[in-house]
Amino acid sequence: MFCRRSRTALSLHQIFTRRIYEENLAAAAEVKIYDCASYSTGSGFRELPRKLKRSERKPWVIDINELKRKSRLEKQERRVVRETTLKPPENGLLVKELIPVAHEVLAARTQLLTCVSRVAESIPIFVCSVCGDVHVGDPPHKIRTCNVSGSQKNKEHTWEKGGVDHVFPVVQSFHLYDRLGRAVSHNERLQVDRIPAVVELCIQAGVEIPEYPTRRFDFPVYRVAGRLIDFEKRFPKYDLSGRDIKPFGFWEMAKRSKGDKKPLTLPYNDLKGFAAQGMEAFEKMCSGIIRLMQKYAVQTCGYCPEVQVGPKGHRVRQCQAFKHQMRDGQHAWQEATVDDLVPPVYVWHVQDPHNPLLIDALKRYYGKLPALVELFGQAGAEVGQNYWAMMRGCHSTWTG
Repeated sequence: MFCRRSRTALSLHQIFTRRIYEENLAAAAEVKIYDCASYSTGSGFRELPRKLKRSERKPWVIDINELKRKSRLEKQERRVVRETTLKPPENGLLVKELIPVAHEVLAARTQLLTCVSRVAESIPIFVCSVCGDVHVGDPPHKIRTCNVSGSQKNKEHTWEKGGVDHVFPVVQSFHLYDRLGRAVSHNERLQVDRIPAVVELCIQAGVEIPEYPTRRFDFPVYRVAGRLIDFEKRFPKYDLSGRDIKPFGFWEMAKRSKGDKKPLTLPYNDLKGFAAQGMEAFEKMCSGIIRLMQKYAVQTCGYCPEVQVGPKGHRVRQCQAFKHQMRDGQHAWQEATVDDLVPPVYVWHVQDPHNPLLIDALKRYYGKLPALVELFGQAGAEVGQNYWAMMRGCHSTWTG
């Protein structure tokens, strides 16, 4: 009796599995996904970075052994009382050849925001209300990857209308009046302004924004026995930025210039023009940020997305990531990368714009792209060759 029931259950399982397989084949034939060029999952395609677990730390930019070696050397140098000459920007002075780059990055970011807002009006953006997954284009995909607490049993997404913030998230940082001064403490977290980290990086690299004053050094800072010695006065006579700054706590702007800001207007009327200009601005902004970060230090938490532009991180106890109790809520600071300032939101790539439905049965044949690249590509912009290895499909419909 037991063997007979086991055989009956096994046969029912086989029938159910075969029925699902036939339905997936019928769905694939319905969307005509095979009309595109050849597909391959070989080693010639670039895989996306693996999603880190909650208990895992971000990869180190510099090897941990190299960091320990530098720390031992600095400890030995602090024991000897002698003057150490620093190079820009460590001595407070600006790197002159990077000042135009900072202006280009800030202009490219402003142009990118305008193009994304314009293109998002025509191409819909969807976001899962449970796991936060993002999809560009209509209809949203049917790939079952919603595997978080509170998701459905079949792991399907619960889609709702998204916006610009979901494809281009803004990472904020504390604005520092003196980037060589002391770090922001926990009690000063509400007194110091938080601005986009890219804007703060451009300010520290030489961009002047009246709303966010910063100290500019005329004479270099020296290091003696591990301490920074500043021979320059806090506010020179010709520096009027100190009038609107309160000396208590940290530096805070007392009066903001609330002038009328005119929106950026671009000489484009068609969607394709905005998409092409936005793609160019995105590439220019990322390449400029990489050049700036080679000289100007940026810190990030190893367990959470917090970023602080400057040579050292702040001391605000707001980290709620892995083992934050052992650190008393403080962040585990390490050197940041461009992905920490401009997080790449990867979305599934729609290979055929005429049949945009993506099904779960063929997810191994689909590639992924950054959300901004996917958005501009669907609007008609040409996708660069550095993204072809991530698309896993034909790119003739993108460049045509």
